Amino acid sequence: MAAITPILTPALLATIRKQPNLPRNTWYFITATTLSALNRPDELPIVLKSAIGEGSGTSGDTVSTHDEQLRISRHYKTINALLSLKSATPEELLDEAGTGTDSASPRYKDIYDTQPAQILQRGQRFFENIYGKISRRIMGQLERSGAPDLGLLARLTYGYVLSNTDVLTPVETSFVLIASLIPQDVNPQLKGHLRGALNGGASEDEVRAVRDVVIKICEASSMKKLEDNAIGGWGWRSEVATV
Repeated sequence: MAAITPILTPALLATIRKQPNLPRNTWYFITATTLSALNRPDELPIVLKSAIGEGSGTSGDTVSTHDEQLRISRHYKTINALLSLKSATPEELLDEAGTGTDSASPRYKDIYDTQPAQILQRGQRFFENIYGKISRRIMGQLERSGAPDLGLLARLTYGYVLSNTDVLTPVETSFVLIASLIPQDVNPQLKGHLRGALNGGASEDEVRAVRDVVIKICEASSMKKLEDNAIGGWGWRSEVATV
């Protein structure tokens, strides 16, 4: 079997870390989320090692303190490549399994120590903060889509996954969502979360910087703008939405 062509070359990694207007200490989870959406979990150890200073990444943005390293390792809990990431994560940075003690992870506490109604209310507030004035209309569309499971899925996702801010801030969560949507070529959903990042306090320049980093990674994986008459292909049917 032929070797898989690397996406995250040293040159691309350096470009990402030097991206103008990219909020400090966000490049690694934006990059990791994009790679996961591209189904390239094999590249995540490179990101982690560079982020915690074990790799050969560029200087100036390496996080050296244990607390920040621990925070970085937990950022990746939001993506779909945990086994690959675990293989590269120092043992002292892995979450404890959690048994109701102070060492239990935020996820454990949400599932076992918090009333579901409280989690769902938190998720509703988070949803409303992202979508602002149109939040009620968006939720209504999900609930009246002909598949009522969509509304349930949204409430559970926003409650139990997205609204927990013990690790990611609300605006960082928006950046993760942007990074996961661009590789999927789903502009309608992307537009909502670009606006959601602004609603959460990000500047337009910061949102554009996140978008640009994700597109660079996608293009390095051979994604491109497809021709109007293309039957299929690896890319975008239209220009990627922006702010």
